[in-house]
Amino acid sequence: MSGTLKETVGRYGIWSVGLRSEDPARRAEIAEAAAELEELGYGAAWLGGSSAAHHAVPLLAATSRLAVGTSIQSIWQYEADASAAAFAEVDKAHPGRFVLGLGVSHAKLADQYRRPYSALASYLDVLDAAGVPANRRVLAALGPKTLELSRDRATGAVPYLVTPEHTAQAREILGEAALLAPEFMVVLETDPARARALARESLALYLTLPNYTNSFLRLGFTEDDLASGGSDRLVDALYAWGDEARIRDRVTAFLEAGADHVALQVVDGGSRDALPREAWRRLATVLA
Repeated sequence: MSGTLKETVGRYGIWSVGLRSEDPARRAEIAEAAAELEELGYGAAWLGGSSAAHHAVPLLAATSRLAVGTSIQSIWQYEADASAAAFAEVDKAHPGRFVLGLGVSHAKLADQYRRPYSALASYLDVLDAAGVPANRRVLAALGPKTLELSRDRATGAVPYLVTPEHTAQAREILGEAALLAPEFMVVLETDPARARALARESLALYLTLPNYTNSFLRLGFTEDDLASGGSDRLVDALYAWGDEARIRDRVTAFLEAGADHVALQVVDGGSRDALPREAWRRLATVLA
């Protein structure tokens, strides 16, 4: 596939843990969902969790244009040389459509977690030596140093759980050439109490992870905002909910702040492994 990664991924994509699975019995279901995402006009599918190249294969095989990215692949879970070999294999079969998204995960989730920035830079050194092109990899960057690394050693950043204000700051660091593709969570619910309850259920894990809470504090939220499941101010900044016009405006705010692409994650209270295809259809209509 020719063109830049910005052109390949388009304006909107879907982020989902359910699009990756180790269960062979789910390959057909995932492939069918990927084909529909392409038909609905989404430019990319982002495989949630610590995904890897082999998780992308069913989606790539079922589609002809859809970009498929890991979001993210943990550098602690997959060795760099193995990642390089897997990238080469998938790219040979589906040229230009697989995006290697990398991140350092969290100390709570990775026993090896030490000097994460240096470890990520060293990982990129191995990918460079193996010939994995920088213009086909992105980093899960939140803070300024990792955003700079995304600019200098990758083709851009895929920040997770951020706001349009973060996007504006990230664009300033990245410059205009780099891809900036934030993830954004959407609750297709108009009742404020119900919407915020679903959002807080989703947010609970992230409030235990310093990488995210430190990011929230840098964005101007306070310790009070992080307490008791998150303040309404925090929840409303991190999640889009409401009627179609409000959700469209919230997503558009990221583009106006400098995002090239927004990776949308549906939050509905169901299993994270589920494929909320009806919600993806509704979102496609909202964003058309």
